[in-house]
Amino acid sequence: MEVIRPAGLPLGRLPFSPAIRANGFVFVSGQASTDEKGNIVADSFAGEMRRSIANVVTILEAAGLTLRDVVQVRSYLQSGDDLAEYNTIYRELFQEPYPVRTTTVGCIGTAIRYEIDVVAVDRPPSAS
Repeated sequence: MEVIRPAGLPLGRLPFSPAIRANGFVFVSGQASTDEKGNIVADSFAGEMRRSIANVVTILEAAGLTLRDVVQVRSYLQSGDDLAEYNTIYRELFQEPYPVRTTTVGCIGTAIRYEIDVVAVDRPPSAS
């Protein structure tokens, strides 16, 4: 097992790793709309979703991966009113074949509007 921690990512106040590489997969912890210091950045739904996924991308890049390597997505939305916008943005950021997906609505309280965690297939390092 290996912890994936992008350079410059602040140590969290909570007891979890940003990502773990294990058994051919990279498991990325839930990412919300936070800045480089870990502070929540309130925004429109689209702004929070895009920032959350940008945080996932940063972690995946530290593991040598991209969103194309993601095989499972779990998304958490504050409100069902954002589902249409969620699906539109999702289609922009993820490509076919789309990862398997679970979307849960109404479970994250009021501090954030969106959170995402993913599982990616780990690619072996390219031969140089």
